[in-house]
Amino acid sequence: MNFVFRRDELLVEEASSVLPDLDACVRAGVAAEGLQPVWAAPESPARTVHVEPGVEPPHGYAFKKLRSLFGVFDDERMALAGRAYQIAEWARTHRFCGACGTATVRVAGEFCQRCPACGFSAYPRISPAMMVLIRKGDSILLARHTTNAASRYTALAGFVEPGESIEQTVHREVYEEVGLKVGNLKYFGSQSWPFPHSLMVAYTAEYVSGDIRVQEDEIADARWFGPGDPMPDIAARISIAGSLIRAHLPAGWDAP
Repeated sequence: MNFVFRRDELLVEEASSVLPDLDACVRAGVAAEGLQPVWAAPESPARTVHVEPGVEPPHGYAFKKLRSLFGVFDDERMALAGRAYQIAEWARTHRFCGACGTATVRVAGEFCQRCPACGFSAYPRISPAMMVLIRKGDSILLARHTTNAASRYTALAGFVEPGESIEQTVHREVYEEVGLKVGNLKYFGSQSWPFPHSLMVAYTAEYVSGDIRVQEDEIADARWFGPGDPMPDIAARISIAGSLIRAHLPAGWDAP
């Protein structure tokens, strides 16, 4: 089982989205020894690699956006593809020591690139991020992000900063993005989100005080939605944002 990535695209058969065999990998310019095991055990059947942006797919294959394969791959295959992407990205970005610039060496039996000169060790990066759905009576707060203003409405989210707990991040991000105070945080769930290496940790929270004041460089629109309001286009069910919102829909809403 081979995962060959070109940036955030995965090499698959054009018609069936089946992963490439070793012969197809070789035709894409990937040597067998260049494929990294997706699991720490060297005998792992799943292998992964990043290729250069200019690499063209072999005949009958195509590079497809990893996001576009949600719903094409089953959940297990999609989770494995997400892991493979993160491992390949880690291997690609840690070929040289970040401290002294020496070429690193893979440590057997673990995901570690170690510098033979200064001993610096680099492990796969995981970036924790919070997500929170704020409730006010029978209403929920949903927002569209400035980076993609035509996108669906979703819950607020933000990355954890150094020295913060995830709960502290919730309070800071909510106040920065929409100017509200919240309380009664409750854990909902988590999801690995490999774009490129996030771990989304989702909560609900209750509105405490404040009026919506959007952070314009982050939020295009934010508003309360409740019973009787038209239902906006919301985050897809495949993401934890979609699950979080669907678990707390206002009365009368029925999301697919």
